[in-house]
Amino acid sequence: MEKQLKYDLLLLVVALGWGFSFYFIDISLKYMGPFTLNAYRFILAFLIIGAIFFKRLGKPSKSTIMHSCLIGSVFFVMYASSNIGIMFTSLSNASFLPGLSVVFTPFLSAMIYKKKPENKLLLVVLLSVVGLAFLTLTDGLVINFHHILGDLLCILTGFANGLAIVLTGGAVVKKEVDSFQLGVYQLLVTGTLSLILTFIFEEPSVPAVPEAWFTVLFLALFCTGLALVLQPIALQYTTDDHVAVILALEPVFAGFVAYIFAGEVLTKIAYIGAIMMISSTFIMEINFSKLRVSLFNKNEYKKPTRGNREN
Repeated sequence: MEKQLKYDLLLLVVALGWGFSFYFIDISLKYMGPFTLNAYRFILAFLIIGAIFFKRLGKPSKSTIMHSCLIGSVFFVMYASSNIGIMFTSLSNASFLPGLSVVFTPFLSAMIYKKKPENKLLLVVLLSVVGLAFLTLTDGLVINFHHILGDLLCILTGFANGLAIVLTGGAVVKKEVDSFQLGVYQLLVTGTLSLILTFIFEEPSVPAVPEAWFTVLFLALFCTGLALVLQPIALQYTTDDHVAVILALEPVFAGFVAYIFAGEVLTKIAYIGAIMMISSTFIMEINFSKLRVSLFNKNEYKKPTRGNREN
């Protein structure tokens, strides 16, 4: 339980890093296309982490390579649909719809691995989705002909994220792969696929201004490398559902980042949404069965017998 809490807290750091990603992606896309940005993010992350930990990357197993290719491809779909989707829909929809991964994850886990969700999960998912709606849908959820492509891509982002969490959890829990190698090699797969589409659909370019390099490096190191390498390691000690709920806090952190760096002020209902999402995380961490037993034992009253009564 202590290890699970430790890695859940580390995943909170990942969610914080992703909270910065919206702000830096918005800056980066001024200087390059979405596929170019993803190619830089993932290939730079792979090269930097690979250079530091190259001794741990030698001789990956066949299973590690296969899972890296599979999950790296899912991440490619996720990040490509995220970058493109935000270009074709409202900011509210682009913030809310990918967060539906918190709903997709337990159902995908049940379908693929026949894993029964925790009893409290329904409450946690409900709090997360309603809180996410309050936090992000400042203009309402508007699905119309002009937004439909972007909305579908954002929903695909949430689905792909949930699928990646479930596939990663299944691989590391069964000890089929080296979790660290999986985290690193999937970066290479995602970056390579992004690079291929960069040459097909965009004009590859090197960032010419320091601002672009700073945002790309931050995205590569903290929002990509650290996040996606830590995730498979954490899934050895926590559950798919915990990961989905914790990472769904990304919009909460994104809201505070927007407030601090862009001067955007949250509405009152958005603060309520943030509180609901944070509350859902605390509920997910509490073991209510142990708490109930502990309270029962504490309040249990032993009636004194004749032999032990004081005179």
